[in-house]
Amino acid sequence: MKDKIVIITGASSGIGKALAENFSSGNAKVVIAARNEAKLNQLKMDLEKSNPDVLAVKTDVSVESDCKNLIEKTVERFGGIDILINNAGISMRAVFEETDLTVIRQLMDINFWGTVYCAKFALPHLLKSRGSVVGVSSIAGYKGLPGRSGYSSSKFAMQGFLEVLRIENMKKGVHVLIACPGFTASNIRNTALSGKGDQQGESPRDEDKMMTAEAVANHIVRAIQKKKHRLTLTTQGKITVLLNKFFPKFMDKMVYNHMAKEPDSPFK
Repeated sequence: MKDKIVIITGASSGIGKALAENFSSGNAKVVIAARNEAKLNQLKMDLEKSNPDVLAVKTDVSVESDCKNLIEKTVERFGGIDILINNAGISMRAVFEETDLTVIRQLMDINFWGTVYCAKFALPHLLKSRGSVVGVSSIAGYKGLPGRSGYSSSKFAMQGFLEVLRIENMKKGVHVLIACPGFTASNIRNTALSGKGDQQGESPRDEDKMMTAEAVANHIVRAIQKKKHRLTLTTQGKITVLLNKFFPKFMDKMVYNHMAKEPDSPFK
């Protein structure tokens, strides 16, 4: 990945931060984007200790003009784009019956529209470089998770969009990867929204038993290098996707029972 120009959204923490560190250690030209400017600038300073080619651009991917600015600043600094990683995302935890529609809309704006906006403005440059578009999705993009209506919906939409992008450009050299981690030790659950739009603050799951963000980043980088179309992580995630193809009704019950085991779960 030496000298590759890589944009990573949602780079201030979790998988995005781990990806930035991974690419930077390989001497790529790294563009980090996130809403939290303080964390973004701290990461930039940390990366610049060993890699001078780091650009930080404060970006809210739910805002179209912010995404356009991110792409323009990248091309202005480095002259092109080789890899776009759409990692910025937000989750939720509430039954749909008790969820404000503004919460669903916010998840779609960030998880789905953020990917669409960035891909739209980056595509002309990726066509020139025959580069890669990556969407960090979720097993929730294959199987609807109870209590995560907005999250699953946005990830299903993201994956459908990226499939179309791949097929439309299959003869033009653009590589599209849909990466689906299983439960990962990151702060996405801590910042997940309640049905009213407040942040949860506490994760309902044991983070120590999950795959680390660094491990997920390593898998994603290797998948990009190998130009894989799909990456599904964790044994649990792979089994869920496989069984859902053949036994969807059975998996409905299994997923319900699994999510019901969470602390303070609304499902019993």
